Amino acid sequence: QVQVVESGGGLVQAGGSLRLSCASSGRTFVGYAMGWFRQAPGKDREFVAATSWSGGTTLYGDSVKGRFTISSNNARNTGFLQMNSLKPEDTAVYYCAAQRYGLASRHAGSYAYWGQGTQVTVSS
Repeated sequence: QVQVVESGGGLVQAGGSLRLSCASSGRTFVGYAMGWFRQAPGKDREFVAATSWSGGTTLYGDSVKGRFTISSNNARNTGFLQMNSLKPEDTAVYYCAAQRYGLASRHAGSYAYWGQGTQVTVSS
């Protein structure tokens, strides 16, 4: 079983950058699709980015395209979400999710394993 742990959230000014990390406790993400989602207070969970288990396909939500980049290290034991040109509307709890042999998907239901989330706050 995969246990997913996010880190790297914090407070940043508008226009700044943050890099979120997603680690798997006890095993690597080899063979797992990875997705990032976010949820702001009073709003539905929103798709941010995803990569397929092979790493060959990546998807981005329209609101973050061109600003955020999803990646992983060579060992595939840590995933990353690089967030640049941050805006106050990016403020949310960010969640990492994983699915074995999954395709890159915009749908939260496609992922079986979820982290607890990390707070990102962007001040204006």
